[in-house]
Amino acid sequence: MTEISLLVQGLLDGSLYALISVGLTLVYGLLRILHVAHAGFFTLGGYLCVVVTNATGSFPLAILVAIVASGLLGMVIYRLVYHPILRHPPFVALIASIGLFIAMEESFRIIFGEQGVAYIAPPLQITLHMGEHFLPISKIIAFIAATTLIGGLGLLAAKTRTGIAWRATVTEPEMASSFGINIINVRYLNFFIGSALAAVAGIIFSLTTNLVEPTSGDVWSYKALAIIVLGGLGSMKGTLIACFALGIIEAYCTTNIIGQIMNRDAIAFAFLIVVLMIRPQGLFTKR
Repeated sequence: MTEISLLVQGLLDGSLYALISVGLTLVYGLLRILHVAHAGFFTLGGYLCVVVTNATGSFPLAILVAIVASGLLGMVIYRLVYHPILRHPPFVALIASIGLFIAMEESFRIIFGEQGVAYIAPPLQITLHMGEHFLPISKIIAFIAATTLIGGLGLLAAKTRTGIAWRATVTEPEMASSFGINIINVRYLNFFIGSALAAVAGIIFSLTTNLVEPTSGDVWSYKALAIIVLGGLGSMKGTLIACFALGIIEAYCTTNIIGQIMNRDAIAFAFLIVVLMIRPQGLFTKR
Protein backbone atom coordinates (compact mmCIF):
# COMPACT_ATOMS: atom_id res chain seq x y z
CA MET A 1 0.00 0.00 0.00
CA THR A 2 2.88 2.33 0.75
CA GLU A 3 4.28 1.87 -2.77
CA ILE A 4 0.91 2.67 -4.31
CA SER A 5 0.42 5.73 -2.12
CA LEU A 6 3.90 7.01 -3.07
CA LEU A 7 3.08 6.52 -6.75
CA VAL A 8 -0.18 8.42 -6.33
CA GLN A 9 1.64 11.18 -4.44
CA GLY A 10 4.20 11.41 -7.24
CA LEU A 11 1.52 11.62 -9.93
CA LEU A 12 -0.30 14.33 -8.00
CA ASP A 13 2.89 16.38 -7.59
CA GLY A 14 3.72 15.80 -11.25
CA SER A 15 0.37 17.24 -12.29
CA LEU A 16 1.18 20.47 -10.46
CA TYR A 17 4.57 20.62 -12.19
CA ALA A 18 2.78 20.06 -15.50
CA LEU A 19 0.51 23.06 -15.04
CA ILE A 20 3.39 25.50 -14.70
CA SER A 21 5.88 23.79 -17.04
CA VAL A 22 3.53 23.37 -20.01
CA GLY A 23 3.02 27.14 -20.17
CA LEU A 24 6.77 27.65 -20.12
CA THR A 25 7.19 25.13 -22.95
CA LEU A 26 4.49 26.88 -24.98
CA VAL A 27 6.34 30.18 -24.81
CA TYR A 28 9.71 28.62 -25.62
CA GLY A 29 8.27 26.58 -28.48
CA LEU A 30 6.76 29.66 -30.09
CA LEU A 31 9.35 32.36 -29.42
CA ARG A 32 12.49 30.48 -28.28
CA ILE A 33 12.45 32.55 -25.08
CA LEU A 34 13.25 31.18 -21.63
CA HIS A 35 10.39 32.98 -19.92
CA VAL A 36 11.79 33.00 -16.36
CA ALA A 37 9.11 35.49 -15.27
CA HIS A 38 6.53 32.77 -15.95
CA ALA A 39 6.79 31.76 -12.28
CA GLY A 40 5.63 35.26 -11.35
CA PHE A 41 2.20 34.33 -12.72
CA PHE A 42 2.24 31.29 -10.44
CA THR A 43 2.65 33.63 -7.47
CA LEU A 44 0.14 36.14 -8.85
CA GLY A 45 -2.51 33.43 -9.26
CA GLY A 46 -2.04 32.38 -5.63
CA TYR A 47 -2.18 35.94 -4.34
CA LEU A 48 -5.31 36.90 -6.29
CA CYS A 49 -7.14 33.74 -5.25
CA VAL A 50 -6.41 34.30 -1.56
CA VAL A 51 -7.19 38.04 -1.61
CA VAL A 52 -10.44 37.74 -3.61
CA THR A 53 -11.63 34.76 -1.54
CA ASN A 54 -11.01 36.66 1.70
CA ALA A 55 -12.69 39.80 0.36
CA THR A 56 -15.80 38.21 -1.18
CA GLY A 57 -16.10 34.80 0.45
CA SER A 58 -16.45 33.27 -3.02
CA PHE A 59 -13.74 30.78 -3.95
CA PRO A 60 -15.11 30.15 -7.50
CA LEU A 61 -15.09 33.90 -8.20
CA ALA A 62 -11.52 34.11 -6.92
CA ILE A 63 -10.44 31.31 -9.29
CA LEU A 64 -12.02 33.10 -12.25
CA VAL A 65 -10.44 36.46 -11.36
CA ALA A 66 -6.99 34.90 -10.83
CA ILE A 67 -7.02 32.98 -14.12
CA VAL A 68 -8.38 35.78 -16.31
CA ALA A 69 -6.26 38.54 -14.73
CA SER A 70 -3.08 36.45 -15.02
CA GLY A 71 -3.83 35.56 -18.63
CA LEU A 72 -4.48 39.18 -19.58
CA LEU A 73 -1.34 40.36 -17.81
CA GLY A 74 0.61 37.73 -19.73
CA MET A 75 -0.65 39.26 -22.99
CA VAL A 76 0.33 42.74 -21.82
CA ILE A 77 3.82 41.60 -20.87
CA TYR A 78 4.31 39.97 -24.26
CA ARG A 79 3.32 43.20 -25.99
CA LEU A 80 5.31 45.59 -23.81
CA VAL A 81 8.37 43.51 -22.89
CA TYR A 82 9.02 40.74 -25.40
CA HIS A 83 7.57 41.94 -28.69
CA PRO A 84 9.94 44.94 -29.01
CA ILE A 85 13.07 42.80 -28.46
CA LEU A 86 12.33 39.66 -30.48
CA ARG A 87 14.76 40.73 -33.22
CA HIS A 88 17.61 40.83 -30.73
CA PRO A 89 19.70 37.79 -29.65
CA PRO A 90 17.91 35.40 -27.25
CA PHE A 91 20.02 36.43 -24.25
CA VAL A 92 18.41 39.89 -24.41
CA ALA A 93 14.96 38.41 -23.80
CA LEU A 94 16.39 36.18 -21.06
CA ILE A 95 17.87 39.16 -19.23
CA ALA A 96 14.59 41.05 -19.64
CA SER A 97 12.68 38.06 -18.26
CA ILE A 98 14.91 37.77 -15.20
CA GLY A 99 14.51 41.49 -14.54
CA LEU A 100 10.75 41.19 -14.95
CA PHE A 101 10.60 38.31 -12.48
CA ILE A 102 12.53 40.33 -9.89
CA ALA A 103 10.24 43.32 -10.51
CA MET A 104 7.15 41.13 -10.02
CA GLU A 105 8.48 39.78 -6.73
CA GLU A 106 9.21 43.28 -5.45
CA SER A 107 5.75 44.44 -6.55
CA PHE A 108 4.16 41.57 -4.61
CA ARG A 109 6.22 42.55 -1.56
CA ILE A 110 5.09 46.19 -1.79
CA ILE A 111 1.41 45.45 -2.50
CA PHE A 112 0.76 42.39 -0.32
CA GLY A 113 3.44 42.75 2.35
CA GLU A 114 6.63 40.96 3.29
CA GLN A 115 4.95 38.21 5.33
CA GLY A 116 2.58 36.99 2.63
CA VAL A 117 -1.16 36.31 2.81
CA ALA A 118 -3.30 33.36 3.92
CA TYR A 119 -6.94 32.32 3.67
CA ILE A 120 -9.16 33.41 6.54
CA ALA A 121 -11.26 30.27 6.04
CA PRO A 122 -9.19 27.91 3.84
CA PRO A 123 -11.37 26.11 1.24
CA LEU A 124 -11.13 22.43 0.30
CA GLN A 125 -9.20 21.44 3.43
CA ILE A 126 -10.05 17.75 3.23
CA THR A 127 -7.39 15.05 3.54
CA LEU A 128 -7.59 11.46 2.33
CA HIS A 129 -5.70 8.71 4.15
CA MET A 130 -3.65 6.26 2.03
CA GLY A 131 -1.46 3.87 3.96
CA GLU A 132 1.05 5.94 5.91
CA HIS A 133 0.44 9.01 3.72
CA PHE A 134 -2.16 11.74 3.73
CA LEU A 135 -3.29 13.24 0.43
CA PRO A 136 -4.87 16.70 0.44
CA ILE A 137 -7.99 16.88 -1.71
CA SER A 138 -6.44 19.97 -3.32
CA LYS A 139 -3.72 17.79 -4.90
CA ILE A 140 -6.33 15.43 -6.30
CA ILE A 141 -8.10 18.46 -7.77
CA ALA A 142 -4.75 19.54 -9.20
CA PHE A 143 -4.40 16.21 -10.97
CA ILE A 144 -7.92 16.44 -12.40
CA ALA A 145 -7.39 20.07 -13.41
CA ALA A 146 -4.03 19.33 -15.02
CA THR A 147 -5.25 16.37 -17.05
CA THR A 148 -8.41 18.21 -18.09
CA LEU A 149 -6.69 21.46 -19.07
CA ILE A 150 -3.75 19.83 -20.83
CA GLY A 151 -6.05 17.35 -22.56
CA GLY A 152 -8.21 20.24 -23.70
CA LEU A 153 -5.12 22.06 -24.89
CA GLY A 154 -4.12 19.00 -26.91
CA LEU A 155 -7.56 18.86 -28.53
CA LEU A 156 -7.38 22.59 -29.28
CA ALA A 157 -4.01 22.13 -30.99
CA ALA A 158 -5.02 19.05 -32.96
CA LYS A 159 -8.70 19.52 -33.85
CA THR A 160 -9.37 23.24 -34.37
CA ARG A 161 -8.37 25.84 -36.93
CA THR A 162 -6.89 27.92 -34.12
CA GLY A 163 -4.75 24.96 -33.08
CA ILE A 164 -3.57 24.35 -36.63
CA ALA A 165 -2.60 28.02 -36.92
CA TRP A 166 -0.85 27.72 -33.59
CA ARG A 167 1.23 24.72 -34.66
CA ALA A 168 1.99 26.27 -38.03
CA THR A 169 3.27 29.41 -36.33
CA VAL A 170 5.60 27.33 -34.17
CA THR A 171 7.07 25.25 -36.99
CA GLU A 172 6.98 27.62 -39.99
CA PRO A 173 6.15 31.18 -38.89
CA GLU A 174 6.98 32.81 -42.24
CA MET A 175 4.89 30.32 -44.19
CA ALA A 176 2.06 30.68 -41.67
CA SER A 177 2.12 34.44 -42.14
CA SER A 178 2.04 34.06 -45.93
CA PHE A 179 -1.17 32.00 -45.58
CA GLY A 180 -2.83 34.85 -43.70
CA ILE A 181 -2.35 33.62 -40.12
CA ASN A 182 -2.08 36.51 -37.70
CA ILE A 183 1.10 35.56 -35.85
CA ILE A 184 0.72 38.35 -33.29
CA ASN A 185 -2.72 37.07 -32.25
CA VAL A 186 -1.34 33.53 -31.96
CA ARG A 187 1.38 34.84 -29.64
CA TYR A 188 -1.20 36.69 -27.54
CA LEU A 189 -3.19 33.46 -27.20
CA ASN A 190 -0.03 31.58 -26.29
CA PHE A 191 0.83 33.97 -23.47
CA PHE A 192 -2.76 34.05 -22.21
CA ILE A 193 -2.98 30.25 -21.98
CA GLY A 194 0.51 29.82 -20.53
CA SER A 195 0.01 32.51 -17.88
CA ALA A 196 -3.44 31.18 -16.98
CA LEU A 197 -2.05 27.66 -16.49
CA ALA A 198 0.66 29.03 -14.19
CA ALA A 199 -2.05 30.85 -12.23
CA VAL A 200 -3.99 27.60 -11.79
CA ALA A 201 -0.84 26.00 -10.37
CA GLY A 202 -0.47 28.97 -8.01
CA ILE A 203 -4.07 28.62 -6.87
CA ILE A 204 -3.53 24.97 -6.01
CA PHE A 205 -0.27 25.84 -4.24
CA SER A 206 -2.16 28.39 -2.12
CA LEU A 207 -4.64 25.69 -1.10
CA THR A 208 -1.98 23.16 -0.10
CA THR A 209 0.14 25.62 1.91
CA ASN A 210 -2.41 28.29 2.94
CA LEU A 211 0.35 30.85 2.47
CA VAL A 212 1.47 32.88 -0.53
CA GLU A 213 4.66 34.93 -0.19
CA PRO A 214 6.50 37.23 -2.61
CA THR A 215 9.11 34.51 -3.18
CA SER A 216 6.65 31.61 -3.55
CA GLY A 217 7.51 31.28 -7.24
CA ASP A 218 11.29 31.00 -6.78
CA VAL A 219 11.67 27.25 -6.39
CA TRP A 220 8.92 26.61 -8.93
CA SER A 221 10.76 28.77 -11.46
CA TYR A 222 13.93 26.72 -11.06
CA LYS A 223 12.07 23.42 -11.18
CA ALA A 224 10.07 24.39 -14.27
CA LEU A 225 13.27 25.36 -16.07
CA ALA A 226 14.86 22.06 -15.03
CA ILE A 227 11.82 20.17 -16.27
CA ILE A 228 11.70 21.72 -19.75
CA VAL A 229 15.45 21.12 -20.15
CA LEU A 230 15.01 17.50 -19.03
CA GLY A 231 12.19 16.96 -21.49
CA GLY A 232 13.98 18.73 -24.33
CA LEU A 233 13.42 22.44 -24.95
CA GLY A 234 10.20 22.96 -26.89
CA SER A 235 9.04 19.32 -26.56
CA MET A 236 5.55 19.12 -25.06
CA LYS A 237 5.68 15.34 -24.77
CA GLY A 238 9.08 15.53 -23.10
CA THR A 239 7.88 18.19 -20.67
CA LEU A 240 4.90 16.12 -19.54
CA ILE A 241 6.98 12.97 -19.09
CA ALA A 242 9.63 14.91 -17.16
CA CYS A 243 6.94 16.44 -14.89
CA PHE A 244 5.50 13.11 -13.81
CA ALA A 245 8.90 11.41 -13.68
CA LEU A 246 10.19 14.12 -11.35
CA GLY A 247 7.07 13.94 -9.17
CA ILE A 248 7.44 10.17 -8.77
CA ILE A 249 11.20 10.33 -8.18
CA GLU A 250 10.76 12.99 -5.49
CA ALA A 251 8.01 10.99 -3.79
CA TYR A 252 10.12 7.84 -3.58
CA CYS A 253 13.45 9.51 -2.81
CA THR A 254 12.11 11.44 0.18
CA THR A 255 11.34 8.13 1.94
CA ASN A 256 14.81 6.59 1.65
CA ILE A 257 18.42 7.49 2.35
CA ILE A 258 18.49 10.01 -0.52
CA GLY A 259 15.81 12.02 1.25
CA GLN A 260 17.94 12.06 4.40
CA ILE A 261 20.95 13.38 2.52
CA MET A 262 19.32 15.72 0.02
CA ASN A 263 16.55 18.31 0.24
CA ARG A 264 13.46 17.42 -1.79
CA ASP A 265 13.86 20.49 -3.99
CA ALA A 266 17.48 19.56 -4.74
CA ILE A 267 16.44 16.21 -6.20
CA ALA A 268 15.17 17.91 -9.38
CA PHE A 269 18.56 19.45 -10.03
CA ALA A 270 20.44 16.26 -9.21
CA PHE A 271 18.21 14.46 -11.70
CA LEU A 272 18.87 17.25 -14.23
CA ILE A 273 22.65 16.92 -13.83
CA VAL A 274 22.55 13.15 -14.30
CA VAL A 275 20.38 13.39 -17.43
CA LEU A 276 22.42 16.17 -19.01
CA MET A 277 25.63 14.21 -18.44
CA ILE A 278 24.10 11.36 -20.45
CA ARG A 279 22.02 13.33 -22.94
CA PRO A 280 22.89 17.05 -23.03
CA GLN A 281 20.04 17.99 -25.39
CA GLY A 282 17.37 16.57 -23.08
CA LEU A 283 15.39 13.35 -23.21
CA PHE A 284 13.15 14.05 -26.19
CA THR A 285 15.14 16.34 -28.45
CA LYS A 286 16.57 14.71 -31.53
CA ARG A 287 20.31 14.69 -31.91
